[in-house]
Amino acid sequence: MFPIDLFNMSAAITALYIINFLIAFTIIFLERKDPSATLAWLMILFLLPGVGILFYFLFSQNISRQKIFRLSKFEEASISNALSEQMDDIRNGYFKFIKPEAEKWQDMIRLNQTYSEAYFTQDNQITILTDGVHKFNSLLRDIQNASISINIMYYIVKNDTLGRTLIDALTKKAQEGVEVRFLVDGLGGRQLTKKSLSCFKAAGGQFAFFFPPKLKYVNMKLNYRNHRKLVIIDNKIGYLGGFNVANEYIGKNKKFGYWRDTHFRVTGGSVEDMNSRFILDWRFSSKERLAISHSYYPKIAQSGSTGIQIVSCGPDSPKSEIELGYLKMICNAKKNIYIQTPYFIPDSSILEALKMATLSGVDVRIMIPCKPDHMFVYWATYSYIGILLNAGARIFIYDNGFLHAKTICVDGEVVSIGSANFDIRSFRINFESNAFIYDSEQAHKLESIFEADIEKSHELTNQLYHNRSLFIKFKESIARLLSDLL
Repeated sequence: MFPIDLFNMSAAITALYIINFLIAFTIIFLERKDPSATLAWLMILFLLPGVGILFYFLFSQNISRQKIFRLSKFEEASISNALSEQMDDIRNGYFKFIKPEAEKWQDMIRLNQTYSEAYFTQDNQITILTDGVHKFNSLLRDIQNASISINIMYYIVKNDTLGRTLIDALTKKAQEGVEVRFLVDGLGGRQLTKKSLSCFKAAGGQFAFFFPPKLKYVNMKLNYRNHRKLVIIDNKIGYLGGFNVANEYIGKNKKFGYWRDTHFRVTGGSVEDMNSRFILDWRFSSKERLAISHSYYPKIAQSGSTGIQIVSCGPDSPKSEIELGYLKMICNAKKNIYIQTPYFIPDSSILEALKMATLSGVDVRIMIPCKPDHMFVYWATYSYIGILLNAGARIFIYDNGFLHAKTICVDGEVVSIGSANFDIRSFRINFESNAFIYDSEQAHKLESIFEADIEKSHELTNQLYHNRSLFIKFKESIARLLSDLL
């Protein structure tokens, strides 16, 4: 009996290492990940064979070569022609910028046009929302007043009080004949059941999951999630930012306490870009042949004067469009850089750019939460924060609950607000959308919000950081090794 058990054990170990080798071969020669991510995966696979295989199937499916969002030939031509015409007008000096800060940052506008195919609109009016109750009151009011269509997409929608309130509001509008399309990520919306959506669907509302689980309640794709938060109402009003839909986002969770986030409400031409992004995601998820507007960027009544570009990114593309936008802002900074993010796990380019800005005399301030919602990510964040602290950046720890805002503000002239964190997951693994806003009035508002948040924070000094315990340093080191996978 003993030799047979020994033989079976030997065969199992051999099989394990064969599977490990095949996965390693796939990662190195077929997926072609970044060298740092490749080394991190190889370390896990060969140090923890069984755990490594499980982690690979949970986290590492590669879709970088899959074109999952497709434009029709007509749509592609319309968008390309509109963008080319605008770029030519700016290059030849025919384009009239409304705000001087937009003209000053026109090299960044061009970057987003050429690299991200992001059209520049400057007829927008925005309202920045930092409190969950205010944000959802505003959203529910706009939903109540909708008369034509509601296109709504969130990463997380829970089947709790806030989630049901939203679904009830959408159900009512569907009953009134408004076209309602509701898209939720398959992992973030796992609490939504057929029962919880039955009335909504019976009323004529349309619902789809992005990358739904193949097995009920078991989603094997923990990566490649749709992290976007977009709402477009009557193609006139848009919402974009960091808030999801669950009770914690309105401060009703004792673990997190007050939830501090940043979202914005917008009217103007950028709503067309937001709606086009929604339609692409909806078509992939629902298979409905919904068309993007035939008159792309139609002439509409000007509602404001704020310049905006909507930039999206995802693992279906080899580009890191939002990251490059962040990088351009950091490298062009002359006075200050204010960053708020719940997770700070930058790659080497962002980290070195921030170090260079700090060492060049730019006032770099970064604010992170005082409590974790993902422990490994929290300790990896502290590891990277320490590098910038040593370079001279000022680090603030938000103490008044949980900070979930994803914003960067530079020189009081340009800001970015959206769903993308300052981490590798947002840059390369998840699907994200951000607005790049060229407007000193909005930038100063965001600076004032940051400075008000400092009053509810404590500053992490070099002395405090270097006095942390040996155990904390150990946790930071382990998290740092796995940072490319977090």
